[in-house]
Amino acid sequence: MEVIVSAVLGDIISRSVSFLVDRYHRLQAGGAEESLQRLRRLLLRVQATVEEAERRQITNQAMLWQLEMLRNDMYRGYYMLDALTCIRRGEGDATAKDEVSDRSLMLCRFSPVKRLCLSARAPKNMVFDGNELSKALCCLETTVADMKEFVVFLKCYPLLCRQPCSSYLSTDMCMFGRHTEYERIVSFLLQVGPPGTANFGVLPVVGPARVGKSTLVEHVCYDGRVRGYFSSIVFLGGDDLQLQGTEANALQDSGVVKYRNSASHGRLLVVVELIGDLEKEIWSRLCSLLSHMAHGSKVIVTGRSERIMRFGTTQALRLNALPHEAYWYFFKMIAFRDAGPEDYSELSSIAMEIAAELNASFINANIIGTLLRANLSARFWRKALERIREFTAKHVLMFGEHPVDLMRKGRPIYLWRMAGGGSEVLVANGVHQVCSPQQDVPKLTLLDVVSGSAIPRGNCEFLAWKSRIPPYYSYLVSCSIMTSRRMVVNKKRSRLQSV
Repeated sequence: MEVIVSAVLGDIISRSVSFLVDRYHRLQAGGAEESLQRLRRLLLRVQATVEEAERRQITNQAMLWQLEMLRNDMYRGYYMLDALTCIRRGEGDATAKDEVSDRSLMLCRFSPVKRLCLSARAPKNMVFDGNELSKALCCLETTVADMKEFVVFLKCYPLLCRQPCSSYLSTDMCMFGRHTEYERIVSFLLQVGPPGTANFGVLPVVGPARVGKSTLVEHVCYDGRVRGYFSSIVFLGGDDLQLQGTEANALQDSGVVKYRNSASHGRLLVVVELIGDLEKEIWSRLCSLLSHMAHGSKVIVTGRSERIMRFGTTQALRLNALPHEAYWYFFKMIAFRDAGPEDYSELSSIAMEIAAELNASFINANIIGTLLRANLSARFWRKALERIREFTAKHVLMFGEHPVDLMRKGRPIYLWRMAGGGSEVLVANGVHQVCSPQQDVPKLTLLDVVSGSAIPRGNCEFLAWKSRIPPYYSYLVSCSIMTSRRMVVNKKRSRLQSV
C-alpha cells in the first residue's frame, strides 16, 4: 500500500511540476512576444522622426547631435529586433547552427576581428537574459519621450530640395550614415570669419581607405547652399599639386573645376585629395596661391594620414567604419532590397553572420549583398557564409589580419569562390579606383569570379564594384593566378616571419 501511495504521489508531483513549468514558459513566451511588438512600434516612431529630420536643413549643432543619437538608437534597436526575431523563429537545424557557432568561436579566439564576431553572437545570448530586451525597451521609451521637443524644433527648419524619386528606391543610390558629418562640413564651408583673419579656412577629413571620404565631400559639393556660396569648386590630387604660376588662377588651371558660377565675390572652394602625406613645400605653395583668393575661401584636405591634421584651421573630421548595428541595417537593405528580413526569416540569421564577417566594408556589402539577393536559397546562403568564414580564417592565420584590413593597406589577398577547390588560387594584388564616366572599365566583374560564372586566366583586371552615387568611382582589382603548391610555400614563409 505504501508503495502504491508513493508512486501516486510521485506522479502527481511530477505532473504538477510539469504543468507549472509549462505554464511559466507560456507566460514568458507571451511576455517576450509582447515586448517585441512594443520594440517594433517604438522603432517605427523613431524611424519616422529620423527620416523627417533628414529631409530638413538642420543647422543647429545640438539638434544634429540629437539626430545622431536617435539614428544610433534606431540601428541598435533594429539590430536587436532582427536578432531576437530570428532566434524565436528557430530557423535552420541545430547541428548547422552549432557548427557555425563553433567556427565563429574558434575564429574569434585568434582573430583581430574579435569584436565583430562577439557582436554577431551577442544576440543569441540575449535569449537567456530578458534584461537586455527590457533595457532596450526602457532606452527607446526614454528616447521617444525626449523626442517631443526635438520634433517641435524640427518644424522650424526648411525642407531640403527633393531628390529624384529613383534615388530612394535602393540603398546603393544614396549616401548612408554620414548625415551629421555632412552638415558639419556644410557648416564649416558657409561660416564667414571675422574681418582681419586669414582669407581661407582649412578642414582636414581623415579616415582609412574606402571609408567614404571622397563620397562625403562630393555630396557636399553638390549641395545648393555650397554652390551658391562659392564661385568655383576645384579638385586637386596627385600631379595636380605640382602647381605652376604665381597667380590665383593657377589653382583652377592645375586642378579639375567641378563647378563654376558667375558670382562676383570670387570665393573659391579647393578640395585636395591625398593618398599619402603632403610635403610642406607643396602646402606652402598652395597657401601662397590661396592668399590671393577672396575672403571666405575654403580648403578641404582628405587623406588617410593623421599628419594632414596639422594643416587644419579647425578641428579635423574623422571618418571611421560604421558600428556593427548600423552596418547590419545597411547590409540587410541591400541583401533583401524590397522585402525585409521578416519576409525571409530562414535567411535572416545567416545574413547577420555574414554581415559580421565583412568588417564594415561598403564595397563588400554591395558585392556580397548583390550575390545573395540573386539567389534567395538558404542552402546557397549557408555555403556563402562557410566560404567567407574560411576566407577570413585563412588570412587571419597566415597574416594575422582581416582581409579587408590587408586590402586597405595595399597588400595582396587570396580571393574566394563559391565553387572552391581546384589547383589554382586567384590572388588580388591591389585595388584602385577610376572615375567610370570618363574611363572604360572591364566587363569581367568580381561577382562573376566569386559566383563561378567566369574563370579568369593569367594576369587580368576586373571590376569589383561600380558606385551609383557621386563621385561614381569604379573599383578595379588587378589579379594573378597562383598554384596551390606555391600558396602553401607562401603560407609557411608567412608563419616563419611571424615567429
